[in-house]
Amino acid sequence: MAARIVTDVERLRKELERLRAERKTIVLANGNFDLWHVGHTRYLQGAAAEGDVLVVALNSDESIRATKGPNRPVHPLAERMEVVAGMAGVDYVTSFDTPTCDALLDALRPHKQAKGPDYTPENLPERATLRRIGAELVIVGDPKDHSSSEILERLRARSSP
Repeated sequence: MAARIVTDVERLRKELERLRAERKTIVLANGNFDLWHVGHTRYLQGAAAEGDVLVVALNSDESIRATKGPNRPVHPLAERMEVVAGMAGVDYVTSFDTPTCDALLDALRPHKQAKGPDYTPENLPERATLRRIGAELVIVGDPKDHSSSEILERLRARSSP
């Protein structure tokens, strides 16, 4: 079954409350998921293994442009959400429009936030929010050996005369 794409955060919050009442462990993973690569697959597989319900939050197009530049993302949010929703283990897909997902963590209150191995408790932007809501940071996926930005650089280098 494909994941549900839920753009209304309040509706998603209520659905997660119901699942929490059923004693389901809720995990939130987040990222750009622009040019799909094996690192994304491994990250989401690891995140799904950490609980019963996996919510994946994608950065909006505007927030990606703010950090990656005017030529990003390559794929618009709606398409990126559809790709993520088709991944095994993903239950819900949503998005956020801020540099960090603090507000979304506050609203959804997952039990865990899954991040890749390039994060630690010390460099996690949302660490204060996780502490405040009582959520656990879990590090999942393989080493950060894959990058959408690096794929784009390689493609640009190949197409240059």
